[in-house]
Amino acid sequence: MNTRIRPATPQDAAAISQVIIKSLRQSNAQDYPPDIIAQVEKSFSTESILALMDQRQMFVATIDRQVVATASLDRDVVRSVFVAPHHQGLGLGRTLMTTLQSIAHDANIKVLRVPSSITAEGFYLKLGFRKIRDDFHGAERTIIMDLRLSPD
Repeated sequence: MNTRIRPATPQDAAAISQVIIKSLRQSNAQDYPPDIIAQVEKSFSTESILALMDQRQMFVATIDRQVVATASLDRDVVRSVFVAPHHQGLGLGRTLMTTLQSIAHDANIKVLRVPSSITAEGFYLKLGFRKIRDDFHGAERTIIMDLRLSPD
């Protein structure tokens, strides 16, 4: 099994979209109702992923050249960390987060923030993030978390 973390390219957009939508439908659907999942899915079409690539530093994890996970950094905010359901628990999310933390550290970012889903809260807690507050967008609950990368 050949695993690699690399910057995403426009050619990855469709695969990234598929990973995210599969993860939303299988993993996040345990914590959110179908209408919320359907609404969130709209933000992750292939076209939307291409547009996000212009705004964020986006990375993918590949196994044997197949995209199986993704994560992005938007200045000091971690965004869109998703691992394909059949590859969850293998450390790919943790490895992507290590990559983002390294980039943030090199950019002299002191605190990383993440708007976490209910589903991913435990993942971020294990990485050392702490809960700041809950945000609600209609019925969708997002947990705002942060991680201090360096002391003040």
